[in-house]
Amino acid sequence: MAGALFLAYTVLSLRIHERLLSHSFDLGIFVQVVRSYAEGHLPVSEIKGPDFPVLGDHFSPVLAVLAPLYVLWPSVKLLLVTQAALIAASVLPLAFWARRALGPAAAAVIGTCYGLSWGIASGVAYDFHEWAFAVPLLAFSLTALGEGRLRAAAYWALPLLLVKEDMGLTVAAIGLVIAWRGGPGNRRPGLLTAAAGPAAAVLAVLMLGSFHPQGLFGYIASHNPGAEADGGPGGGLAGLLHDVTLGLITPQEKVTTLILLLAPTLFVALRSPLLLIALPGVLWRLASDYPAHWGTGYHYALPLMPIVFAALVDGLHRRGTRSRSLYRHLAGSAAVTLLLLPHFPLWQLADPATWRTDPRLPVARRVLARIPDGATVQASNNLGPHLADRTSVSVYGWGDSRPNPEWIAVDTRITPNHRWPLTAEQEQVALAISSIKGYRTVAEENGFVLLQRAGQQNSAPPPSGPRPGARP
Repeated sequence: MAGALFLAYTVLSLRIHERLLSHSFDLGIFVQVVRSYAEGHLPVSEIKGPDFPVLGDHFSPVLAVLAPLYVLWPSVKLLLVTQAALIAASVLPLAFWARRALGPAAAAVIGTCYGLSWGIASGVAYDFHEWAFAVPLLAFSLTALGEGRLRAAAYWALPLLLVKEDMGLTVAAIGLVIAWRGGPGNRRPGLLTAAAGPAAAVLAVLMLGSFHPQGLFGYIASHNPGAEADGGPGGGLAGLLHDVTLGLITPQEKVTTLILLLAPTLFVALRSPLLLIALPGVLWRLASDYPAHWGTGYHYALPLMPIVFAALVDGLHRRGTRSRSLYRHLAGSAAVTLLLLPHFPLWQLADPATWRTDPRLPVARRVLARIPDGATVQASNNLGPHLADRTSVSVYGWGDSRPNPEWIAVDTRITPNHRWPLTAEQEQVALAISSIKGYRTVAEENGFVLLQRAGQQNSAPPPSGPRPGARP
């Protein structure tokens, strides 16, 4: 089961990337982070800004473990394959626990429903995210907790503090449930874990403030680029009042997401105290001012799915479900999963359009291959990930991008979901201004435009095909 899911996740994410449907935010950023670690220095991301220290954006030192692998395979695809492996591996503890507690039929159904769940599918399909490391850690920790192995649950939970600063509250919730399950004589591991979570989160935020170019206030008040593009007031504490007000006025999408989180479990997860561990991840999404946090897209539900399905196993076990009733619950869970499946990205594997070769793709490879390794580039949002592993790339038209790059690569026919930060009209004006500033058009074919700054030697003459060794 884990092997089949790994294959499905890998094929889906690689195919999305190869069709120019991945994003500079976030895939391009994470490639630059891992590349920095592999080159032996603290992570910077040109996509976030010129020499922007990523440890001033999010505390995710776990990404450094990918550096040795990146040295062996310096490609953006490494991140996508790694994410697929991590998420697929998380099915193992949950399915084995279900088999021990409920039998082989439950293991097969619950493992499959988890692996095909909408939160997992949305996360796999949206680039790469450091939360991929949290998914197996959560699965192993909650399995140990559900089986009464409290110290093991704490040991699996503590590495979550290296995944991202927001995991501190999740670790605290795990610690509190450990203390609750441990009873009066065995609360020490839980209380220590519960204390470590918030303490580590506070230290991480203070460290983020020390790295951020505008200090702690800059970190707290920093805007989410997506929210900014949508016209929202941005992330951070400054938008909290707006968040609460907007949440009270437009709760429909949030309620839908909450229902969809629990629907695959037929709401049996509500019977388990393990579901309390999902509260920190759910509450910050409901309080956010960024509409994408409320819905079912992107990667935001990724760390919630192991918690929900662990609560399902625990809830069924607590219920003491007999065979006939258990099979009804399993059939219902499978039915809900199958009903939701066509509405989420894993269904793309069955869509013939996913496998058609767009005639523009070979053109994109030829155009990008003309940019030499190590060059400074501004590129469209969907082209950035294809350059991030061999150039210094930033987003074309974004105010925080490095000015006066050596090259500009633009996809003028970019899909609406990827057209950020410029509208089509703004992009045409910007290209015209670039020509006035001394950039010359090196290639223009099938909607792809490549400009080179005047005075730069074209070290990569026009090839007849993809340049050997290129990683488009």
